[in-house]
Amino acid sequence: MARLARLNLANVPQHVVQRGNNRQATFFADEDYAVYLDKLKEYADKYQVAIHAYVLMTNHVHLLLTPSTKTGVSQMMQALGRYYVRYINQTYHRSGTLWEGRYKSTLVDSEAYFLLLSRYIELNPVRAEMVDHPAEYPWSSYHGNATDKDIALLSPHNCYKALDKNDVDRKAAYAALFNDHISEKIIEEIRHATEKSWVLGDSRFKQQIEQATGRRTSPTPRGGDRKSKEFKKAQKEKRQDK
Repeated sequence: MARLARLNLANVPQHVVQRGNNRQATFFADEDYAVYLDKLKEYADKYQVAIHAYVLMTNHVHLLLTPSTKTGVSQMMQALGRYYVRYINQTYHRSGTLWEGRYKSTLVDSEAYFLLLSRYIELNPVRAEMVDHPAEYPWSSYHGNATDKDIALLSPHNCYKALDKNDVDRKAAYAALFNDHISEKIIEEIRHATEKSWVLGDSRFKQQIEQATGRRTSPTPRGGDRKSKEFKKAQKEKRQDK
């Protein structure tokens, strides 16, 4: 089965995941994380991509972002990937690939999933049992979104801005969201949509994306809907044709 083309639309948020080749490490020292974030900001600015949330794990990266152009994300990731691989190879006297093929991505329904996805990203170190709370992990956007630290890389999305009118109360409201548990069902939905390049959203949002792109946004049911009248009719006609 041919892999699906990525869905890219200007001004629609995306969840991007890039993993190390064979799940191997891509960050080896604090300086590596710092270099990656510095170049991420440089290329995000260059290609007009707003970064809303991120986490840099030992062997993979999650980003929640919104491009201003259809090609912004791919241009940013290509430039960032080239620079960072060259940096790692030169720094650690290695050669060859670093990342596992092309990055994964999904379009995100901001109204239904944006804040959920932002929390999902920043909770990665907690789910990995590296820390007990996202504030304890240094390489995520939680510090800029939920504490008094300012991170120049981050651009607040309208969903985030709507939490409160001023910055202090907005950060407190965002931090309070972490008191709520994200269900395993939602976590699996996020993972599946991102891994398979489907769309993370409700049926209305998916229909809008299909109309805009001409591409399916979710998998078709295997074997059809066996309870529908249309399916039963088609099966009856097949038997009659034999």
